[in-house]
Amino acid sequence: MTDIPFTRGPHRIAPGIYAYLQPRGSWGQSNAGLIVDGERSLLIDTLFDRQHTAAMLAALREVEPATANLDWVINTHANGDHCWGNDLVRGARILTSRACAEEMRELPPHRLALLMRVARVLAALGPVGRGLGTLCDALGLARAGALLAASSYVVRAFGEFDFRGIELVLPTDTFSGDRELSIGSRRVELWEVGPAHTRGDVVVFVPDARVLFAGDLLFANAHPLLWEGPVSRWRAACERILDADVEVIVPGHGRLCDRAAVVSLRDYLDWLWTAAQRRFDAGLGVMAAARELATELEVGPFAGWAEPERVVVNVAACYRERTGTPHGDDTIAQFGAMARLRREITAAGRITFGSRRTQDL
Repeated sequence: MTDIPFTRGPHRIAPGIYAYLQPRGSWGQSNAGLIVDGERSLLIDTLFDRQHTAAMLAALREVEPATANLDWVINTHANGDHCWGNDLVRGARILTSRACAEEMRELPPHRLALLMRVARVLAALGPVGRGLGTLCDALGLARAGALLAASSYVVRAFGEFDFRGIELVLPTDTFSGDRELSIGSRRVELWEVGPAHTRGDVVVFVPDARVLFAGDLLFANAHPLLWEGPVSRWRAACERILDADVEVIVPGHGRLCDRAAVVSLRDYLDWLWTAAQRRFDAGLGVMAAARELATELEVGPFAGWAEPERVVVNVAACYRERTGTPHGDDTIAQFGAMARLRREITAAGRITFGSRRTQDL
């Protein structure tokens, strides 16, 4: 089943179960899912903006007319590429974890729309803008420096999306722990496995079909993002998936995969934790540690995974977990750090933006 082509649109993976895939699976190019039994239907995640969500809904209605009257929508987590299309599915009951619903309020779409407008202006400055960013850092204006550093990166990552006019529609229903739903005669399990990628991550398991929708607990052939952590919680989520009778997994980003991808992610988390602790004990700062880890990543089982610059966010999460420091990282600062590391890696000729293994293109 995992040999289904990685092409945009709905792909049937079991009777009444579809994955909606978006290649390349990079920033914002998220996957979604559909479960249908008779006239009952459940959508797993909406997309980043109205245009992409509308196109997805139209394509799903063509293969399953019941999609026109969705009963349920599940948001797997609070990142906008998995929930900002909610204003196109208002007739459905929208369900997520309580922690996810609370986190959704923190970054409304209009703020990202404004950031994109600013980033486009700054990105047009090119090397001049990056030089100004370095100067801002030297002057102690860290936030301004981070924004200047991140501008081109943010535009390249999110430039295909239009965040104007999106209204944040919050869930109508929430839960904590686990919950079951019935879609017709089909039983669907919801597991709250966050905090991990975000504070309220949810995965969706369909036991009779052995299909699991992982949300951003899994980026297929790409580096995960520990926006929240802790690593130990994410690793426990991997073990729970591996303990279940799962055959096909729909990742939050990337092509369909199977249990082997979860094993690889678990191994990555183990490597990350050990490598980050070694640098912490040596007194390295987050960026210095991330540079060393990025070099290690050029060989071994994770070589070729997309977005290696995410390691700087992941190292920061490991350091927070080690010290018990509350999450206080500024998102703009995190994107600025990723942009700087990406430029260093690219300048060394080791990757190009958005690169993936050849077989994943």
